[in-house]
Order: sequence, then structure tokens, then C-alpha cells
Amino acid sequence: MKNVLSGIQPTGDLHIGNYFGAVQNWVRLQEQYHCYFCVVDYHSMTIPYKPDKLRENTWNMAFRLLACGIRTENLFIQSLVPEHTELAWILGCVASYGELTRMTQFKDKADQLKETDKDAFISTGLFTYPILQAADILIYRAHYVPVGKDQEQHLELSRNIAQRFNQQFGCDYFPLPEPLFTPTPKILSPADPTRKMSKSLGAKHYIDLFGEEAQIRKQIRSAVTDTGHTPAGEMSPGVANLFEILRACGQIDAYNALMADYQSGTLRYSDLKETVADALSALVTALRERLHHLQDNKKQVKAQIEASSAAIRERARQTLREVREIVGLPALKA
Repeated sequence: MKNVLSGIQPTGDLHIGNYFGAVQNWVRLQEQYHCYFCVVDYHSMTIPYKPDKLRENTWNMAFRLLACGIRTENLFIQSLVPEHTELAWILGCVASYGELTRMTQFKDKADQLKETDKDAFISTGLFTYPILQAADILIYRAHYVPVGKDQEQHLELSRNIAQRFNQQFGCDYFPLPEPLFTPTPKILSPADPTRKMSKSLGAKHYIDLFGEEAQIRKQIRSAVTDTGHTPAGEMSPGVANLFEILRACGQIDAYNALMADYQSGTLRYSDLKETVADALSALVTALRERLHHLQDNKKQVKAQIEASSAAIRERARQTLREVREIVGLPALKA
């Protein structure tokens, strides 16, 4: 089986954009590939944070991924496999400074920090983390990485680094990872459907995947359907977003029926919103029940995640032993 790697930062609760855009697809991929899914807590250190909150968020994210259907044996916590950071240093020595300066997310994230504080501290880690991201992928010699279109630039950097490593050391060690694009386009903010759903925009701009039903219904009922800037004959972003959520929930019959109403000009937005709210409520209720079960067995589940991280670490250690041999470093004692 081919290898797949993907990760998610422990930045708080999952929202439905994370789920439909990534995690739901990860669950499906487990049937086809040898999967490695990680909570990338090292990456969360690139911006100011509180240590206790990082640790809490890391475990919370791991539990939520399990509740979504990620198998324990495929899940690990990045910092429990410190070999990622050693490989990142080695890869950093074959990465190009010019490539890093062209990474658009560094400027975007730095600008976001400066919006709230013009004297905000911008860490070197925020600039170099794409190399660690490449190490995350290459240490498992991943063949595929499930990504959204907005992450394609990072994967291209990983491919460039792998190719340069192979060329510089005269080997064919690292496969060049290919993208597996998610089948669901990005989910937009219910309050501003011209922007991608994001926790950083504020509470009204995202829908908590494990939230309470009443709050979810309130957010869907108040979702913006008409931004006033839609060209004639085109579906407004807000309406299209509601249809996309409905389809992502797997409610294909309801989707087709309401789409037929839209095309005939008889659709009532209240009906669309109610159907979407019902579909989301059913989804989150099931996920919340699974999460509560895991939390009731917290000690046992944590031990399982630590064990899976240790098992996956053995795979990373093997790669690092081979890489150290290739680049001319002394062999590590077993």
C-alpha cells in the first residue's frame, strides 16, 4: 500500500470546514492507503502561545480526530516523534532560501499578527516551518498528501526539497509526494461567505464540529444568503455554501431536490437552511456522542495514542538512520 501523510494544528476545536475539507477525507483514505495522521504541535509554536494551552489543545485535537473516525494506529502526536526536527535540519541544508522567501503563507500570517499588534513578534519558526512540514511528509516517505488547493505551494516545496536531496546525494531515496485534492471545496464563513471559514475571524465565522445543536441551528438560520454582489444568473456565495455543506453531509437526495427548486425559481431559503441545519445536527450529535465516550476513558485513550506514536516513531527512526548514512553523519547506536 502507498503511504499517505497529513497533519493538523491543535489550534482549538475542529470546525466543519476542517472536517469536510480534510478530516472526512482522511477517514476514507484509511481504506486505501497506509496512513499517518498527526497533530502537529511543533507547528503551533511558530506564533505566541501558552504552554499549558498548547498541551491541552494537542490532546483535545487527538481525541476529536479519533471521534471523527481516525484509527488509533494511524494517529500520532508530532512532538512525540522528535526525529521530525532532526530531519528538518538536514533538509534545511538542501532547501533554498529563495524558495522560502516565495512562500505566501509566511507573509499572510505575519500580516495577521501585525494587524492585532504592529509590534508583534515574528519568529524565525514562522519563516522556516515549511521545511519542518517537508520533514513531516518525507520522514515517512509519503507518496501522497491530501491537501486543499491553497496548500499546493507547500507540497511543491516538499517535492523540490526531495528532488534536490536525491540529486545532491546521488540517490533515489525520497519519493516525490503527489497531492490528493479533497473532493469538497473550501467551506465559507456563514457570516461572510466571501471568506473561508476560520476560527481566527471570530466565533460567528465558524461552526464548531462538536458544538451544541441549538447554536448550530442559530448560525445556519442567520447565515448570509445574499451579499449583493452576485452577477445575474449566478448563485450567490452564501447559497452555494449552504448547498455545499448539505452535499458534504451526504444528503444527496435533499441536495438534488432543493437544487431543482433553485433552478426552477421556487426555492425558499428558509427550507434550504432548515434542511442544512437538520443534516449538520445529525452529524454533530453522532460525533459528540463518540467524543464523550472517548473522554470517559481518557487515561486509556491517551495511553493508546502514546503507544501509536511510539510505534510510528520506529518508522521515523529507520528513515533517519538511512538518511544519516546517505548524508555522511555518524551512525546512531540502536
